[in-house]
Amino acid sequence: MLPPATREALAADLAQAERSRQPIPPLTAAHPEIDVVDAYEIQLINIRQRVAAGARVLGHKVGLSSLAMQQMMGVDEPDYGHLLDDMQVFEDTPVQAAKYLYPRVEVEVGFILAADLPGAECTEHDVLEATAAFAPAIELIDTRITDWTIALCDTIADNASSAGFVLGEARVAPADIDITGIEAVLSRNGEVVAKGRSDAVLGNPVTAVAWLARKVESFGVRLKAGDIVLPGSCTRAIDVRPGDHFVAEFGGLGSVRLTFK
Repeated sequence: MLPPATREALAADLAQAERSRQPIPPLTAAHPEIDVVDAYEIQLINIRQRVAAGARVLGHKVGLSSLAMQQMMGVDEPDYGHLLDDMQVFEDTPVQAAKYLYPRVEVEVGFILAADLPGAECTEHDVLEATAAFAPAIELIDTRITDWTIALCDTIADNASSAGFVLGEARVAPADIDITGIEAVLSRNGEVVAKGRSDAVLGNPVTAVAWLARKVESFGVRLKAGDIVLPGSCTRAIDVRPGDHFVAEFGGLGSVRLTFK
């Protein structure tokens, strides 16, 4: 467990790395005693500061939601980060690749909530009842840690390596699609670079959202009506280069595109 002053200092280092686009060494290298609670508290320090400066929380993202990623990180549950309004990007507006350090994109089925979710007792049924629609999404991930040399606490402290997100136009009600069987194909500049299916996310993306609702309550956070939730990627992450144009197509759920300049 880290002292509060150390948490504050590490949060400031991460915030400065994002502003300056100058990466920093892993937090876990200099502070091997850091634990998951420290890491979430560091994340929350920066989120609170950004909100105090005018940003607005639009929702949350789940990371490490595939068995392969959990095994790689040596953990048995996902992690989460916040989605802020200043992180949202749009299909018709090219994104400046140079704004990020090591950008990558992931393909996700987004959830749009119509009602608040319970906390510690949240079930998959609760999630489906509260979900207004699914939406095609691309998450833009990045790390403020040099060369993606991250351990679990590094990514958690760094807002679960989240940097941006875009939603496509389609909205499909949960009753109208099998959330576990959505095929996803990601193309870059017209070439297919990744394929996956929605059940790569813990066997069911709804499971990831229910986990998230239970997890965040312990940090004084709740998932509310209107929130966007990204439950985890259907495919592997793909590196971004200036000039890249990505299109993610989802069976029965439309598509979403993202261009970098």
